[in-house]
Amino acid sequence: MKFVFKDSLIIILPACILSLTACNQSSNKSANSNMTDTTTQITFPSSTGFEKKLDGKETHLYTLKNKNGLHAAITNYGAHLVGLWIPDKAGKFTDVVIGFDNIDGYKKAASAYYGATIGRYGNRIANGHFVLDGRRYDLFINNKPNTLHGGKKGFNDVVWDAKQINDHTIELKYLSKDMEEGFPGNLDCKVTYELTDDNALKISYEATTDKNTVVNLTNHAYYNLNGIGSGTILNHTMELKAGNYTPVDPTSIPTGKIAPVAGTPFDFTQPATIGSRINTADEQLDNGKGYDHNYVLDKHDINTPICTVTGDKSGVKMEIFTTEPGIQFYSGNFMNGTNTMLGGRKDEHRTGLALETQHYPDSPNKPQFPSTELKPGEIYKTQTIYKFSIK
Repeated sequence: MKFVFKDSLIIILPACILSLTACNQSSNKSANSNMTDTTTQITFPSSTGFEKKLDGKETHLYTLKNKNGLHAAITNYGAHLVGLWIPDKAGKFTDVVIGFDNIDGYKKAASAYYGATIGRYGNRIANGHFVLDGRRYDLFINNKPNTLHGGKKGFNDVVWDAKQINDHTIELKYLSKDMEEGFPGNLDCKVTYELTDDNALKISYEATTDKNTVVNLTNHAYYNLNGIGSGTILNHTMELKAGNYTPVDPTSIPTGKIAPVAGTPFDFTQPATIGSRINTADEQLDNGKGYDHNYVLDKHDINTPICTVTGDKSGVKMEIFTTEPGIQFYSGNFMNGTNTMLGGRKDEHRTGLALETQHYPDSPNKPQFPSTELKPGEIYKTQTIYKFSIK
């Protein structure tokens, strides 16, 4: 059996930069009720809002912690990352992931994909179909005229089987059956979240199939490094090591070309604020209603950061490492304040950003793009790291 290393996700958080003594004295409370950790001042969502029965399976909220006081909250509904609490420059633990405090919020806003595990195919497939081994496969069109993030009921909207291994590791499994949402093959998936004592939240993906198929898994967390409810991300500074990107048509499908970012508003090869050029008159920005494009990453490996984002108020710096060839940068263009998030805050316009490591959109229809095909006998694995520190 051979191994295929494609997409994956890991999130690494550094040690508490400030007040390590307080971090090491963190309480071991779980999220069984609304509560505030008296040492770290972390307010968790109530677990009762996550106790549901959907599709015959029970949903729950799980918390992970490490010895330094960092916490993550995860639900087996959609394998969502609900919250991620890290210290800012003042030593205050801040939730940098935008999420809801109950399952109903996620159900209502399923198309926003807040913190979700995305599959079977992350991003768009043109006109809802592709050809594999000479056979055409038709998918549900949920983003007219295209299929987006797996179709009508993607991995974000299913209940995963969860097993909490210990206080810093949870394993989630899901079997996507042959022809689910139109995709061929029984795809056996596993996602493992691990919050390590070197302050890394590692999200590892693994999948196998019994029939030739396509797969492109990712995580769709929305980040605001100043904290949820703190305003827009337009003054966040970003550097992205990508000299090229894939331009899109008006339906956000790549044209097939790989274009240089030099001389365009898409050039983040040197640090710039996200809002500095977002309103520039540009056809591609018009097509995406802002930034909603796949960047072709420069040559890299898992030890080389390919993106750095810094919150202007918090001083929180996020570095991204990945084995993936691309990353989708989305600037929260369709956030409009209609959803009530954790703590009663609203998802106002551009108050979060997504950086989804991935293979390119519409790769099954673009043979010039890196392949997303998975065959029987291969093991799909992915790896990405989101590493946090204080600037």
